[in-house]
Amino acid sequence: MTYKKIGIVLLNMGGPDSLDTVQPFLYNLFSDNDIVQIPRLIQKPVAKLISIFRAKKVRKYYELIGGKSPQKEQTFKQAKALQEKLGDRYKVVVAMRYWHPFTEEALNELLKEDLEKIILLPLYPQFSTTTTGSSFNEFDRVYKRLNLNIPIKKIYSYHNHQLYIKAIAKQIKEHLPNYQDYCFLFSAHSLPVKIIEKGDPYQKQTEETVKLIMEYFPNNRYSLAYQSKVGFVKWLEPMTDEEIIRLKKEGIEKLAIIPVSFVSEHSETLYELDIQYRELAENIGIKDFKRIPTLQSSELFIECLKDLIVKNT
Repeated sequence: MTYKKIGIVLLNMGGPDSLDTVQPFLYNLFSDNDIVQIPRLIQKPVAKLISIFRAKKVRKYYELIGGKSPQKEQTFKQAKALQEKLGDRYKVVVAMRYWHPFTEEALNELLKEDLEKIILLPLYPQFSTTTTGSSFNEFDRVYKRLNLNIPIKKIYSYHNHQLYIKAIAKQIKEHLPNYQDYCFLFSAHSLPVKIIEKGDPYQKQTEETVKLIMEYFPNNRYSLAYQSKVGFVKWLEPMTDEEIIRLKKEGIEKLAIIPVSFVSEHSETLYELDIQYRELAENIGIKDFKRIPTLQSSELFIECLKDLIVKNT
């Protein structure tokens, strides 16, 4: 007997897959009104100017981390691992928001199957209108344009899922055997404060994630900071670089930085954390600076994704 399949769409931001795609990637990013909230009439011309202006600077970041973002390859590995755990009843595809494979490419791949329903699973554990919300909005536009009539289930967040929290705790212990000696600095992508003030739950969910992780490390000192600010409006603080300086002034000599809102590597981890902030820490005299890798295809994280799918099937 042939059964209809359940389609799984893993949603992620995406990144340039070569130095030549840095500028078009940035253009797609700044064209998104869910992130850059300016009048739509001028959005694309402004996005063009910003992407041209920033491309030269950002291109240098990617040159230092290998000439491209590794996020696509890592996301496909996550998709493959999840597919193996779920089995033939499901079909897992990847949809990136700002570079290939785009949402329409992912949906066209999925539509080769006879589908019972589609589940949208963001690779953003904490919900924000600028990440998960934007990916959902893009999916809805493509779904409508293709005139589809397949039931859709959206998973909004899993910032407090037991397996997600446990996966991060395990990652810390595996990569930092003497973790008791370190101060933990959790670093999350920042957001403009005005977005939080409109009701975006990202900050509260991020804080809850950190609090739950720290239940595994009750004796460690820790703090939460934010990175990757762009522009001149007020963003969530403290910024990660400022927090590193503050912790050093308070006598911290061993610092472990833990990316908490990312589940794969990209410029924010490989350039900002591993190059910029490591250099800062060394320059101000922090003797031991460690960075915990993102979850990627860790066993517990894939189990978490499987559990989310099974519970929403």
